Amino acid sequence: MPSIKNKTIHLLSSKSVIKWRDFPVYELISYLLMFASVPMLAYGIQQYNSEITRIIILTILTMYSGFFAALFWNDINDFDIDTIAHPNRLLPSKRIKTKKLFGIALIFSAFTFIFAILISILCLILVGAAALFVAFHNKYLKRIVKFPAYSEIFNPVQWTVVAIFGFIAIWTALPQSLEISFDILFFGNISMDSKAIQTMILLVLFTYFADNSHDIAEGIHDADADKMHGIKTYATSFGNENAVKISFIMFVISGIIGIFLFFVSILSPIFLIIFILLFVYTLPYPLKLLKSKKKNLKEQGSIVGRKLYDYFLFTYNLIFIDLLIQILTKS
Repeated sequence: MPSIKNKTIHLLSSKSVIKWRDFPVYELISYLLMFASVPMLAYGIQQYNSEITRIIILTILTMYSGFFAALFWNDINDFDIDTIAHPNRLLPSKRIKTKKLFGIALIFSAFTFIFAILISILCLILVGAAALFVAFHNKYLKRIVKFPAYSEIFNPVQWTVVAIFGFIAIWTALPQSLEISFDILFFGNISMDSKAIQTMILLVLFTYFADNSHDIAEGIHDADADKMHGIKTYATSFGNENAVKISFIMFVISGIIGIFLFFVSILSPIFLIIFILLFVYTLPYPLKLLKSKKKNLKEQGSIVGRKLYDYFLFTYNLIFIDLLIQILTKS
């Protein structure tokens, strides 16, 4: 009998983790910068020490573990849909057995909780609540709730956890202000200021609209499989052409929120200028999707969805780069 340790190493070193969806290298790097950017934004422009470095590293580990855990659970739950819409993924292509993927998902879930509790109990509660929501949403709710577009209304909630977690990590483990401070029985103290709350809210809103814009565009490609299994997306509820319009509107809203984020937060004009350039660079893609013929929407939706996702990721990367420049120049 192999030991638990050896079995864990075998699971995590298997090709299923490395080639789950053939992630481009830039995307994997982008997640590192993305997960680091939020606690940095909450901490502010000041001298870094071992404690803030520890929190940033634990935040990256928590979010990265949670990211892979969510992907693997989704792969297991959506096996029947992927058989039609994404036959090259692990389970439909039979590159891995469900039991083995289940074990990998469990391991990443355990890592998520372990890294979160090393920051604070409230961080653990946040990822625990998110895990429960994602589990019930993916396994049951999105298949049985008949409210129009239910699935894509709630899918982006998973990503908003990234925007919330980094702030909670700082507010509980390394608070920078006592303007708003209170003790929660058994869970410790949480301290923050009103400006930080405004920044977090705007980042959460940007995350929701930017991710939903990409999700809706890519959902057009999966519309037939989703409809077959009773999943309510914008495309299955309102048609592909209306879904394209909604995706475009959400993209524009995310751009407006990104500009407001600059004015409320500690981000510098470097962020504002490059963010506007990134928005303008991305804009032609959803516009092209708006003008696409009905027969081309599925193919174009997948391509445009990828561009919108890059816009979402790169905005977070831009936050990281802007903060890093400010920190280095201040030092």
